[in-house]
Formats: sequence, structure tokens, C-alpha cells
Amino acid sequence: MSWTARVLVAATLLSAAAAASPNSTSPHPGHLLAQLSQWREDYLSEAASQAGTGSVRRNTVLAWILAFLAASASSAGGVGGGSLFLPILNLVAGLSLKRATSYSSFMVTGGAVSNVLYNLLCTRGLIDYDIALLFQPCLLLGVSLGVVCNVVFPEWLITALFSLFLAFCTAKTCRAGVKIWRTETVAARHDHKVPLLLGGGLPLPGQVGGEGSINGGSSAGDCPRFPVKDVTVLLVVWLSFFLLHVFIGDKHGKGVIKIKPCGIAYWLVTIFQVPFAVAFTAYIVYAKRNKQGRHDDEDGKEANSFVTKTETLPPLALPLAAFVTGSLSGLFGIGGGLLLNPVLLQIGIPPQTAAATSSFMVLFCASMSMVQFILLGMKGIGEAVVYAGICFVASLTGVILIARAVKKSGRVSMIVFLVTAIMALSTVIVTCFGALDVWTQYIGGAYMGFKLPC
Repeated sequence: MSWTARVLVAATLLSAAAAASPNSTSPHPGHLLAQLSQWREDYLSEAASQAGTGSVRRNTVLAWILAFLAASASSAGGVGGGSLFLPILNLVAGLSLKRATSYSSFMVTGGAVSNVLYNLLCTRGLIDYDIALLFQPCLLLGVSLGVVCNVVFPEWLITALFSLFLAFCTAKTCRAGVKIWRTETVAARHDHKVPLLLGGGLPLPGQVGGEGSINGGSSAGDCPRFPVKDVTVLLVVWLSFFLLHVFIGDKHGKGVIKIKPCGIAYWLVTIFQVPFAVAFTAYIVYAKRNKQGRHDDEDGKEANSFVTKTETLPPLALPLAAFVTGSLSGLFGIGGGLLLNPVLLQIGIPPQTAAATSSFMVLFCASMSMVQFILLGMKGIGEAVVYAGICFVASLTGVILIARAVKKSGRVSMIVFLVTAIMALSTVIVTCFGALDVWTQYIGGAYMGFKLPC
């Protein structure tokens, strides 16, 4: 019997035993959950009553400190950090879940901007723009589908799926970290020096002690040019999807253009995202193939090991992975960095490149949400900007510290283990507070089945 089945059986037996002995003096789990739920409501009510006084509460200062620490760790691992920001804003700062969600988009954007600027100015060549191009259209399309599923699925199912998926990804990422650690240990025994911060990566099997790097011979003197064309295409994709979302508005029909929710125009604009993403992806794949063909003809040599790793995959592997990642991000209501980084690591991308590329893509997703919140009239923009500024500084601090630690130790696997720790912590937080919300709905008699999208 698997451990999941054992947990479910144990929970069933405990529930049956508690129901059979209602006069027992031992604390009932439901009573404990009810007390936690009541404490949470009282705490949020007290925080809301003090919000207009103009003074900075001690809880707010504590939330700033915790946000700084969370942003430092998340940025170092290339994870957005939304799954850590939401509990801090909701339980420590005392913000409502709706306001905490909007603030979180500002914080993730601030941290991603800091991370991307650092990677562009200080560590040239870490961001893989080809992967970002192949991921972005289908990633945004998947987010749209996931948001619809988020409305349809009951909260208990979303919580269960999120917890199981995070636990699975945590285990897979941890195993990947152990594998990289062992490879680094073998390399250290052969005195292999890896160009960690210059686009290099782990030596391939059979290359220990050689000169091959994962990016194919970039040296300290190389200074790759900024890919203006690739970034322009990414901005066009971002702007196109952003305009579509602005036209659609929210579920109440609140948008720049008045469109009846779930009307004909609403669904036409929503469905139009599919050919939009397919067209962009087809163009990017076609342009990438032509570019690689010209490169091979000019150089007359094999592609480097990193390119071979990604190009041996089927042409649609990366877009499909992006679509699934985006769908899960929209379903679970997170920015995507918590899922993007493990996906890139499983594909075979080096940890530093995965972290930098993940932060680059998170910037587009989080900034889209942030601008949408602003256009839809969110409250507390000034306070959200303060949180974003804290995360900007914290992210820069975190990425510098992890870069120095990696350079000193010679082990990029610590990035993978950091991502694993963040995912494990997120799993515990999501499971506990998701269960609390589900219990509150249950004792309140709320409908807990599937709903219509409108």
C-alpha cells in the first residue's frame, strides 16, 4: 500500500472513531480547525479596522521582514515566491485574500525585475531566450485555460491536486539535485573547473576533466549580444495577450471595454487566444529552425551539448510543456515560477540557466497580472509598491549571495536544493491553509461541487 493510501485510510479511521465517540474529552480535529478559522477571521477583522489609522503596525513591519527573507530565497532559486508571499500578506499583515493576491503580483514583479536586470548586466548568457520564446505563447494560453478551470473546479479538489503535484515535483527536483551533486563530486575529484557564472554548466558524462562546457565553449572574454529581436517578439506576444485579457475583463465584466460576461463576444475573444498562440509558436519554431540551419552551415560543426540536449526533444515538446505548466499555474492561482523551474530542470537545463530563464518568464506573467490589477482599479497601490520595492532589494541580495556561494563552493546543485526547500515549504503551507479554507466552507454549508464557468 502506498503512503498516500495509508494516510487516507488513517484519516478515515480517525474520523470514524471521532464520530463514534462524541463524548470523548480528547480534542476533535474539527474543533481545532474551527478555532483556527475563527482566529483567522477575528485577526483579519482587527487588521481591517486598523488599516485606515495611517500608522505602521508591528505586524506590517514583521510582514516586511518576512517578505524580504522570502524574496531573497525565492529569487536565488529562480522561483517567483507567490506561494510564500500570500500567507505572509494574509496571516501576518492581515490583508484579505483578494488584496493579498493583488499585492503578491506586485511583489513577484519587483523581484523578477531585479533578478532579470542582474542576469542581463552581471551574468551575460544565462538566460536562454530560445526556451523563453518557445514557452511564452503556450504558457500564457495555458494560464487562460487554468483560470477557467479554477472557476469550475471545487476548492477542495484544487487544494488536493496542488498539494499532490507540489509533493511530486519536490521529490523529482530533490532527486535531480542529488544527481547533480554526485556529478559535481566526480568532477571535483578530477579537478574539473566549471565556469559557473559565465554560462557554463556541469560536465557531461565522458567530459570530466575536459574542456567542454554545457554552453559549448563560452569563455570569460565572450560577451554575447543582447537579443533585441527575440525580446521584441516576446514583448509583442505579451502585449497581444494582455490586450485580449483587458478586452475580456474579469468575471463581473469589469474591463477597459464593456463586454457582457460569458456572452458571444466574451467567448470569441477567449477562444481567439488559441489560434493566436498556435500562430506565434509556429512562427517561432520556423524561425528557430532557419536560424539553426544557417548556424550549422556557417560553422560546419556540431551544435554544442546544451543545444543538442534541447533540440533532441520533439519540436512540440517545449510548447506542450509550457501549456501544461501554464494550465497548472492558472488552476492553482500562482505566478508559474514554482512550476517553471522544476520543468526546466527535468528537461535537462542547467540549474543556473533554469533559474535565470524561469525568472525571465515569470517577469512577463507577473507583470501582466500586475497591470491588469491596476487597470481594474485595485486599492492600495502605494502600499503594494512598497512591498514590491522590498522584494526588488531582497531579490538582488539573494541572487548575489547565491552566486557568490555557488562560485566559492563550485556546486550549482545548491540552487536545486534551495528550490526543493521552497517547494516543500509551499506544499506544507498550501495543504494546511487550503484544508482550513475547505473546512470553513464545509461547516458553513457552502456548495462544494463543480460550478459553471459563468
